[in-house]
Amino acid sequence: MEELQVAIRAFNDERNWERYHSPKNLAMALSVECAELCEHFQWLTQGESRDPDKKTRGKIADEIGDVQIYLACLADKLGINPIEAARAKMKKNAVKYPAPKEEES
Repeated sequence: MEELQVAIRAFNDERNWERYHSPKNLAMALSVECAELCEHFQWLTQGESRDPDKKTRGKIADEIGDVQIYLACLADKLGINPIEAARAKMKKNAVKYPAPKEEES
């Protein structure tokens, strides 16, 4: 993740995009990219969404890339390690949503 953040930072610096990349703007851009990702699934059935055709899969991969880039950039700007944040959140989720016991399954 750190390597990706360094590469994104260099890419943005080469284009002088720092002035556009406030945390507010990055969060908004992330939301837009998430919506673009959703767009590819909008009219698919459950089954179709699990196995998109090659062309759609490529477009989905592009949008996942955009989402990851903006999320990594936002985390970098705020000094948050997204991997550590995800691990911490999983621990909280395990407490909030405990796995069912054997007899509950």
